[in-house]
Amino acid sequence: MQHAVGSPLPPPPQPGHGPRTTWAPAAGAPQGPGVPPPGFSGVGPVPPAPLTPPVPPAQVPAPQQPAPQPPVAPPPAPDVSGHVTLPPGGPVGVPAAPPAMTAPDPSATTLAVLLIGPAGAGKTSVAKYWADHRRVPTAHISLDDVREWVRSGFADPQTGWNDHSEAQYRLARRTCGFAARNFLANGISCILDDAVFPDRPVVGLGGWKRHVGPGLLPVVLLPGLDIVLERNAERSGNRRLTDEEVARIHGRMAGWYGSGLPIIDNSQLDVPGTARVLDEVLARAIASPPNW
Repeated sequence: MQHAVGSPLPPPPQPGHGPRTTWAPAAGAPQGPGVPPPGFSGVGPVPPAPLTPPVPPAQVPAPQQPAPQPPVAPPPAPDVSGHVTLPPGGPVGVPAAPPAMTAPDPSATTLAVLLIGPAGAGKTSVAKYWADHRRVPTAHISLDDVREWVRSGFADPQTGWNDHSEAQYRLARRTCGFAARNFLANGISCILDDAVFPDRPVVGLGGWKRHVGPGLLPVVLLPGLDIVLERNAERSGNRRLTDEEVARIHGRMAGWYGSGLPIIDNSQLDVPGTARVLDEVLARAIASPPNW
């Protein structure tokens, strides 16, 4: 059977014979020199390309790493504890004098007052009453109260004035001064009371001025000796002194006369009356601060 196109299929291999390697060209297929044999595609074998060294891949610069940044603190959590920022305490300045056409009102002014006097003069009672009846916030700071914060090892001056008792007095005064400065820095007036002697400026008035500031207004309560003896007799505990000690302290307090500090003789005044006189004295001190 002749195929219309191409060469006939080779005959199947015979037993005992290997496979045929060639077969006759199809009838009518061109033959002769210059004629390519059947199946020749006209393309010779392609010689292998010359070997060339592989081109290394281009060096891609490594990406620049950003400079390490310091860790950012997380925003503060909302404060729900009721914390209030307080201004720091500083030396108390001299209160400014009001204009001449208006009289100073000490009951509505932020002040720092030091009430001086002997034992039995009524300092603590007057200071508490005055602080209770002011129109602006006012604190009472008692040196004796702060001094008695020391429980074990308390150095009682009644058993003898020595280095320990003087050191505790100095510490109590400094503590009161720090407290007063903090109160005043936050808009709260202060009245302090202490038995300050005029002949000991370093541990007395001078110490208070250093601890509180030049704006401290000192006022002396100095009733008669019979009054302080009577009031001292009503005391108890370590607040009560011997009559001899009371008389000695009262005599030393007389040195405030002629010092330039305002002095209130409250021998015939009750506590409210003494507080009213104290306001009058402070009004004059605001208008013309004492030179001390």
